[in-house]
Parts: sequence; C-alpha cells; structure tokens
Amino acid sequence: MVRPCPSVGPRGRLRAWPGARDLAPALRARPARCRRLLPLPRGGAEAAGSAGGAAGGDMTDSIPLQPVRHKKRVDSRPRAGAGGRGGADPPRTRVGLVRMQSPRLRLHPPIRAPGGGTWEVRVVYGPRRGALYTYWVPLGFVLAVTIIREAVEEIRCYVRDKEVNSQVYSRLTSRGTVKVKSSNIQVGDLILVEKNQRVPADMIFLRTSEKNGSCFLRTDQLDGETDWKLRLPVACTQRLPTAADLLQIRSYVYAEEPNIDIHNFLGTFTREDSDPPISESLSIENTLWAGTVIASGTVVGVVLYTGRELRSVMNTSDPRSKIGLFDLEVNCLTKILFGALVVVSLVMVALQHFAGRWYLQIVRFLLLFSNIIPISLRVNLDMGKIVYSWVIRRDSKIPGTVVRSSTIPEQLGRISYLLTDKTGTLTQNEMVFKRLHLGTVAYGLDSMDEVQSHIFSIYTQQSQEPPAQKGPPVTTKVRRTMSSRVHEAVKAIALCHNVTPVYESNGVTDQAEAEKQFEDSCRVYQASSPDEVALVQWTESVGLTLVGRDQSSMQLRTPGDQILNLTILQVFPFTYESKRMGIIVRDESTGEITFYMKGADVVMAGIVQYNDWLEEECGNMAREGLRVLVVAKKSLTEEQYQDFEARYVQAKLSVHDRSLKVATVIESLEMEMELLCLTGVEDQLQADVRPTLETLRNAGIKVWMLTGDKLETATCTAKNAHLVTRNQDIHVFRLVTNRGEAHLELNAFRRKHDCALVISGDSLEVCLKYYEYEFMELACQCPAVVCCRCAPTQKAQIVRLLQERTGKLTCAVGDGGNDVSMIQESDCGVGVEGKEGKQASLAADFSITQFKHLGRLLMVHGRNSYKRSAALSQFVIHRSLCISTMQAVFSSVFYFASVPLYQGFLIIGYSTIYTMFPVFSLVLDKDVKSEVAMLYPELYKDLLKGRPLSYKTFLIWVLISIYQGSTIMYGALLLFESEFVHIVAISFTSLILTELLMVALTIQTWHWLMTVAELLSLACYIASLVFLHEFIDVYFIATLSFLWKVSVITLVSCLPLYVLKYLRRRFSPPSYSKLTS
Repeated sequence: MVRPCPSVGPRGRLRAWPGARDLAPALRARPARCRRLLPLPRGGAEAAGSAGGAAGGDMTDSIPLQPVRHKKRVDSRPRAGAGGRGGADPPRTRVGLVRMQSPRLRLHPPIRAPGGGTWEVRVVYGPRRGALYTYWVPLGFVLAVTIIREAVEEIRCYVRDKEVNSQVYSRLTSRGTVKVKSSNIQVGDLILVEKNQRVPADMIFLRTSEKNGSCFLRTDQLDGETDWKLRLPVACTQRLPTAADLLQIRSYVYAEEPNIDIHNFLGTFTREDSDPPISESLSIENTLWAGTVIASGTVVGVVLYTGRELRSVMNTSDPRSKIGLFDLEVNCLTKILFGALVVVSLVMVALQHFAGRWYLQIVRFLLLFSNIIPISLRVNLDMGKIVYSWVIRRDSKIPGTVVRSSTIPEQLGRISYLLTDKTGTLTQNEMVFKRLHLGTVAYGLDSMDEVQSHIFSIYTQQSQEPPAQKGPPVTTKVRRTMSSRVHEAVKAIALCHNVTPVYESNGVTDQAEAEKQFEDSCRVYQASSPDEVALVQWTESVGLTLVGRDQSSMQLRTPGDQILNLTILQVFPFTYESKRMGIIVRDESTGEITFYMKGADVVMAGIVQYNDWLEEECGNMAREGLRVLVVAKKSLTEEQYQDFEARYVQAKLSVHDRSLKVATVIESLEMEMELLCLTGVEDQLQADVRPTLETLRNAGIKVWMLTGDKLETATCTAKNAHLVTRNQDIHVFRLVTNRGEAHLELNAFRRKHDCALVISGDSLEVCLKYYEYEFMELACQCPAVVCCRCAPTQKAQIVRLLQERTGKLTCAVGDGGNDVSMIQESDCGVGVEGKEGKQASLAADFSITQFKHLGRLLMVHGRNSYKRSAALSQFVIHRSLCISTMQAVFSSVFYFASVPLYQGFLIIGYSTIYTMFPVFSLVLDKDVKSEVAMLYPELYKDLLKGRPLSYKTFLIWVLISIYQGSTIMYGALLLFESEFVHIVAISFTSLILTELLMVALTIQTWHWLMTVAELLSLACYIASLVFLHEFIDVYFIATLSFLWKVSVITLVSCLPLYVLKYLRRRFSPPSYSKLTS
C-alpha cells in the first residue's frame, strides 16, 4: 500500500521515514515533457505551495509547477466508523495536479493516508514515445547498407555481362566483313573468329586458315579441361578457295534440337548446288561451342544456337542463394526477441487492467520497447563478414585465395563433411609414366634404359640389313623376339593417341616450319588427356618421337633420325561410355594397315585374345596407385578395311540412332585383338595432402572422395593420401544391379564396424533407388567413403542427401567443370585453381590455389569467423536488451506508463557513436594464435556442436542484460532520490560505462585497435555532453557526488560478472586455456 509523506522539507526534499520509498513512485518526477504530481500535505496549502514550487522548479527544468488547491468535499453518504463500523468517514484530500500537455491517459490509484484518511491520486498525462527519427533513422540505415551492398554486386554482374555482350566480332556478308556485337549475332550468321578470341555462339566449323585443315580449341571455361581439343571443318567448305565463296554456295545444316550434352552432337551438312548434292555427317569434332577459345588460326563458322539454347547456358543451373546456418540461427533468436517484445507490451497493458484505449497502449509499448529487437545486428554482422573476407584475402600463408561469396564465412567454422574430387584436387594432374608390363617382364623407372636399348637395336639392325633380306638372323632369335615385342608395344603407344605436336617459335605457332625442322626445343604436346601426353613423352624418351601430325597423317622419328610416315585412316576418340580409343593407320613404307586400341581393363578384357595374366597384373598395378591402360592391335587386309569403311560412312550419315549404329560397326573390328602390353601412369599427390587430411580428420571432419576414376585407382589414391588410415579396414561394395543384391550387400556391410567404404557409381545408384535411408545411415557412420565412377549429377546428389539426412554442413572441393554441380549444391563450395581450368573456382564460394590451403582456411579463418560473429551477435543483443530492461523498470515505476526514458539523439547515439566501435572491434578478437589452431585441430571439433551461439548462451546473455539493466536503473533510483530530475544523465552514463567494461570483459586477446575503439568511444561521449544540454546537465555531472555514485552503480553491474568469469576460468577452464598459457 502506498502511503503519503506527511511533510516536506524546506528545499522540497523528502524527510526520512519508513514509508518514504513506498511513496516514491507517486512523488518522483519524470522528464520535463511528462506531467508532474505533487501531494498536498494536510498541513496547509502554503507548505504545499512552497514545497511544490521549490521542488517543481528543480524537477521541470525551470518550468514552474502550479499546485491546485481543492476544497474539502462534504459527502452526504452514511459514514462508517473505524474498522468498518459506523461513524465518521476519514477525511479525503484531493492531490494537486499539474498539467503540461493535453490529457491522454488517466490512472486513479487510491492511496490510503496513515491516519485513516484516503488520498485520491489522479495522474493525467499524454506520453511522448520519442522523436520519429529515433525509429526510422536506424531502420533506414540498416536497409541502406543492405541495399547498397546488394546493388554493388548487381552492378558488377551487370558490368561483366555488358562487357561480354559488347565484344565485337566480324560477320561475313555480301557487302564484305561487317563488325557486329556479340549480343546482335543471330542464327545463320557467318562469323569469323580470330586466334585467342572467344567463340560467341554455338557454331558449325566451316573453314580454317591453318594449312593442316584443323584447329585447336581451349575449353577450360566449358568443361574445365585445360588441354586443347582438335576440331575439324566441314570438308566441302574447307576446299573452297576463299572464305567469301561461302556466300556463293547453296547449302543447309540439319541439326538436333538444343540439349545439354557438350560431348556429343548429331547433324548433317548438305550442299545443294553440286551435282549430285554433297551430304556430310556432323559430329562433335565439327562444332565450336560458345565459351571456347580459338587456339590456332582463324576460323569461320555458321551460327547454330544462340541465347538460352547455347550448350554452356543450358549446362549452367541457376546457383542457389546460400544462406549460412549462422544467419538462420540469428534469425531464430530475433524471432524469440520479437515474441518477447509482444509479451512485455501485453504485460504492461494487462497491469493497467486494459483500461481505456488499451489497443493504442499496446502500439505505444511496442514502439517503446522496440529496442529489444537489435536493428543494428544485421549491419554489424554484414560489416564483420566483409572484414573476415578481407583478412582471408590478405593472409600471406594462403596466397591467391579469393572470397567470391562474402555472406557465408562462418560456414567454414562448422563443416562436418568434406567432399573432395581426386584428380587435380588431391592429385597434381601431372602424369608420370611408371610401368610397362609385357606379361612376362615388367619395366619400371629404373629399367627404362633396357627398353631404350631394345628400340635402338631394332632400328639399328633394320638400317644395316639389306632390303631384300627378310627376318632376323637365327643366332639372335631369342633376343630379337623380346626386342620385337618391346618395339611393337612402344610403337603402338606412340601411334594410338590424339596427341598433336605443336611447335612454337617466339610464342607464335608455325606448323609449316615445324614440318621442316622438327626442333625438339620448340615442340609442345597438346591433347585432351594428360595421360596421353605422358605416354607420348615416354615414347620420346625411349627413342620413338612423335614429330608431326595433321588430320590425315602422322610422323615418327626413330633413334636413327629416320622419319616413319603413316597415314591416319580412322580415329575413334575416347568416350566415357566406351572407355577406350582406337586408330587405324597405314604404314607408307610397307602398306600395312593396323588397328591399334587402348582402354580400361574392364572393357579390353573382352576384346583381346585369351590370356591368363591381364586381370592379375591390372589389379597389382592399380593397387600401386597407377592408372592402367591395356594396349592391343589387329592387322587388317585392304579388303577388310574397305568393307569396314563403307559400313562406317553409312552409319555416320544416319540421323536416327547414329551413335548406336556407329558403335556397332566399330565393334565388328574389336574382336580377337593381340594384347601387346599394359601401361601404368601415376598421378602424383598434391603437396602436403597427407598432413592436411590428417588435420581435417582430427578436427572431426569426415572426408568423402568422389571421383570418376576406376575403383582400384581411387582406392589406392585414398590409401596413399592417408584418407584411409593403416589400421582401418576397407569394405569394397561389390557391384549390384538389382534390389535383392543391394539388400544382401547392405546386410554384409552392416556387420562391419569402423571401416572405410568404397563403392562404384552404378552400385550407388541402385542403393539410393531402393535403400536410400539405410545406405546413408551406414555411410555416415564410416570414417571415410570413396565413391568411384561418379557422374557430376551423382556428386551433387550425394551432397544433397548428406544435408537432408544429417542436417550438418557440407563442404565440396573440386577443380574441374564436372565438380561445379557439387560445389554449388554444398553449403560451402571451395574451388581449386588447377590444371583443369578455372570453372570450378569461378563457381565456388572460396577459391584456393592448393588443397593444403584448405586446412588453414577452415582451422584458422573459419573458426575465427564463427566465434567472432557469435560473440558480436550476442553482444549486440545484450546491448539492446540492457536499455530495454531499463525502460521496462522506468515504466513500471510510473504505474506502467508508456513514457520513454531516453529520447532523441540519445537513443541513436547509444547504438552508434558511443558503443559501435568497441562492440564491432570484437571481429578482431581471437582466443588462440593461428599456429596453435593449426597445431591442435581438436579445437575445431568443439565448434561442431554450435556452442558459441546456442539457446544456452543466448539465455545467459539475456539474464546478464536483465541484471545489468535493472541494477543501473534501480541504482539510479536509490542513490539519486533527491536529484531525480537528473535520472537521464545518471543512468545513461552508467549504461555507457557498463557497455565499455563488458566489451573489455568479453575480449580474449587485445588488439591495439580495440584499445583505440574503447578510448575513442569514451572521448566521444565526454565531448558530446556539451551538445546534449537538452538532456543532460553538464554542471551536475561535474560534481563529485555524481562521479562516485555512478562509479558505484557501474561497479555493481559489472563486478559480479568479472568475478564469475574468474571463477569459471579457475574451476572450469575452456579447452584452449592450457594452450594459451
């Protein structure tokens, strides 16, 4: 029960008595714009007038209060005596009321006088909820920062697109060559593309300026491969004298409808003005896809597809907008804070018993407590992400690292699954020839000189023998038999490929000069596969050198500097479906026609003649980590070849089921071929791959290797890279084709524990079709998983399933165009700028130059980014809750009135110039040094549980905010009763000091910028007091009483937290405490 003060001192101050504090809510003055209420003591109107005038002058900033006197009311109702019995009613006294604004809300709390009388307190006021700019300026600033940031990225994309679409090309017309922008190119245009110029649209290759009748393409931006591709023009158009003659012929192109397949094409080119009409089949070798770069000569093509029908556009899926898990968690906490805002507003109105227009009061309280929702949180986090990205780019220990997505750096600190490609990512994609196996004998690096001697002896004897002499002498039969076997194998390797020697002199390719000189120092091998380049380089090292090649011929140089001329009759390129390649050549000196073929052992085993060593030796070489190729040959007569050619040409002209018909014709030759040898090529590991994988494993990250390579090679690479440790078993998931087999194999795998899984893409597809949940459950329990023969779509599917089944963050690492879908699907994509081009790095969120940089990117930068953002977000929430708690206490004291505690500039300045720099300096904080984080990756494992930002830590900060806000407000009310008019200066100063001390309490490692931020903020507040005379009395805060009382309030609000922090570190230290001591 609130009781009135019986008397007021001469200076308007309360005299000490037991009930003085109970009356405080009714007597304490509010800011100048609120109504003031002074009681009229029963001692007479004069005392009240003097007290009211004196006190009112102090409490209303020199605005005089006018106490109102009321006559004693005479009530005619029957009066009861004391204790409820009849008798005289205690005297009732009206309380003086001072109105300073129009009445809006009336509260009528009855107050019983100590002598039995009753006072009726009538509070009439019209609350102000603060200037409007205190609400829309922070919100506008947040929106402006976000809009500007998004606009900058959109403008950059627009500029890049405009730059690409504005590139100028030459178009052949009847009036000559006309310049045209790439955006104006249409289907049917004849476009001339110069060397090193990018192809603007999907075209059919018609003519080239190269004398050999072919050109090379760089396709790194299309398929991720940096090796040049050989392209051939249409034969009838290449034979035309000049490019202008293309306008004089009447012809048309029949092409398939647009699709996403960049490795295949079906069409025909028909010239109608010849007699009879000429019709030629078109394949992938006759195409120039958009995005590729002409590497040799000048080409002319006819535009086939443009716009959204381009192969490159159809293969590009719209990348999903990645929102970090950390941002989602912050959004969830913000929703909780919004709920708290609504609840607090409803409670305040409920405590007023929903009097009057209570729905308007709810709106007022929602505005009044709107600080509960930290509007500045988004700006602080976005600016923090920019700082993290800048720090990553500036790290000298991971040079060349590029941050392409600055919105998800915190994702790097919470990765649970790492999915990596093999070739070019874990390995260098630099092939080294290691083994030649002939069945009865094998040659390694240490015995290659024997191979060289065999080749030298063969060609030396051939040059010494007279032409008429047939066969070798009998005395050297055994030795020459081995030499001939080696010679046949090496010759097959030197001929069966798609490698072209390119001669460069002063940086300019000159094929004509190369045919004359064959300079070894100027020769560079180009091919679509690095395996083939390694094989040809090896044949050069043992004596057989590929010195020239064009569309129809090939030249080899022997150890005796003789040139072997061979005519290329047919070439069957390697495809992922056939897993083999072949070539038919005719030796010009002897006229022999030979069909050479090489490919994977799984397909070649059914093509070569029966033998008992192929499967065993292939397995042995694969276990050593070698890429194994089986080489075979077959001699053809002229009649056999003519029959084949007729059927082959007919199949190539077919429009329907062309690929099937062509494959059927080729397979008619692939029977009973002579097995020559096995070749083993090693793809060397990247630098420091083993320690990096060891670090990731110790950090609690499970590594899955997804590769398109064969099972044996992938397994061996996993062992060499220590992806699978020596004490772990490996379960090879056998090939399954139906549901029953998959069920049995899954049951067999379920009985094994702590073993790595190796599975092929075909078996994986069957398991995911019938037992998706069971397979993913078992696979997620494995320490490591190797998926071989994976298609790009399967890689993305695995990433998606991991996200759905585990709910944990995934990181995909790759370097080729086939890794783009996996990178874009993952929560955090990392591209490696390797030998397969930059397509993966351009599509990734982060780009690195070496796989070993991934360890520091995750262990140091990922960990720091997550912990810093967690601390920053919780502190911004704490900052907002503190001032909201003080507002709640203030409103409760004044009968739950919606009166703002701070108005105008104070509200904006609190979260900007007074506390922004110290709070934002938390983005520079770190608990351990980067060297320690790399040395002890177990520290990273602690972050996987999400403890830096959780409901528990959020609740702790909420309790801290409530404690500090209440302490500051109640401390101000208790220590400054007589100077209550200065409540703004008292509480606001304590609040600023508390925030600065809390930042110091939170910091783990001090940075010099943190000290500057603390001192600068304090200096800004002191300096701004001169301009805040509307809110704060400068002369009052200069008194000693103000200083020591504010110090006491600040100390009470902060000291217990410092004590708790010390006790926690003393008895429950964090995991990194021993490492930092």
